This record gives sequence, C-alpha cells and structure tokens, in this order.
Amino acid sequence: MATDPSEYDNAMPVVAAHLAKFERAVSRTRSSHAGQPYTTVRQALVEALQHEDAQQVERQVVDEFARRISEEPEQLPF
Repeated sequence: MATDPSEYDNAMPVVAAHLAKFERAVSRTRSSHAGQPYTTVRQALVEALQHEDAQQVERQVVDEFARRISEEPEQLPF
C-alpha cells in the first residue's frame, strides 16, 4: 500500500511541534527535578506535559523519562 508523499509532508510539522513540546517538558522537569524521587519527578513531568498541551504521550514513555530524570539525570538525549 503506497502512501502519498504529500501526507508525510503535511504531517511532519504537526509531529515536529509535538516533539518540541515534549522536549521542553522533559528539559524543564530535568532542570527542576533531576535526581529527585521517581514519584516526584513523574508528577512534575506529567504537569509539564499538561502545561505544554502535550499529554498525548504513551504512559510507558512518561514512566521511562521520569525514571531516567530521577536515576540518570545527565544521560538524557535532550
């Protein structure tokens, strides 16, 4: 099944904008909560995602980023 290339081109700005919101939420959470307990970090990340209007993130992704901010704050990709 072939996909029209224009569909990709039309979708990419939306995807890029969502990723930028996610990156800002992660960066803000890491800056303010790095090394803190997982539950504290996770709650702060959820709130940051809500603030960015980026709540459409899989639970497992939020859990993993919260764990990494809590346990490995210097090793995140952004």
